[in-house]
Amino acid sequence: MKPAKFSYEAAATLDAALTSLARHDDAKVIAGGQSLAPMLNMRLTRPAHLIDINGLAELAQVHRDGENLVVGALVRHAALARNDLVRRHVPMLAHAAETIGHYAIRQRGTLGGSLAHADPAAQLPLVALALDAQIELRSATAARTVPARGFFVSIFTTAIAADELLVAAHIPIPNEPEGWGFRLFARRAGDFAIVSVAATLATTADGALARLRLAIGGIGPVPVRAEALAGDINTPSPDRLARIGATVAAAIEIEDSEGVPAAYRRELVAALIPEALADALERAR
Repeated sequence: MKPAKFSYEAAATLDAALTSLARHDDAKVIAGGQSLAPMLNMRLTRPAHLIDINGLAELAQVHRDGENLVVGALVRHAALARNDLVRRHVPMLAHAAETIGHYAIRQRGTLGGSLAHADPAAQLPLVALALDAQIELRSATAARTVPARGFFVSIFTTAIAADELLVAAHIPIPNEPEGWGFRLFARRAGDFAIVSVAATLATTADGALARLRLAIGGIGPVPVRAEALAGDINTPSPDRLARIGATVAAAIEIEDSEGVPAAYRRELVAALIPEALADALERAR
């Protein structure tokens, strides 16, 4: 199929893009197009107007701003994976970007596109949630930030208003060293994950676990934080990590879906959490 009829503009400036969003009642923004283009071709979405923001170079930058790493919405997955600042300060984000799709997708897909599309199985929304990212949104008249915990509303649904553009993600840089772990399970390389797990943790002077952050994707309409379900995390033994996985898997809400029963995803949660925590623990030492 081919897309339904729409008008098109290539925004020359951020102000022009925001003005156009405010002026058109039924507009969509296109950047990498890795999600939007197939939806247009299948007529799952039929915008009256398409705003191309690929010319906005200021949205393709990564920089440090105090205690935050600011990643522009137009940063491509491939650039995210190899950026020195990302790899130094939030390496889990760089690693997750490396696992997305295939080579061609990573060259075109963008951070902002992935976050705005809000696929519940996607890697970058999960990592944004795990790292307590703040999502920066702008309209022609205002700017605001939304915490990742409140940004993902439901499947393919976010807190972005019709006249707003996602311009950047602000990711807190840890004050103390912490380890991280990221695991996913997919049927084939490049497929969306059936379940994915992202974790960060620090250790105390005596080797106990501390400051655990645990997020799980692919089990419902949005990725979820799950450290509150982990129970006692003080003893970092393999058996204890396995018990954390089993405890979280038993307690967390998991949706059934066509072809992948909830019971299967629950087993994956129980298996992937100890692996992610073991990786995080190793990196924390």
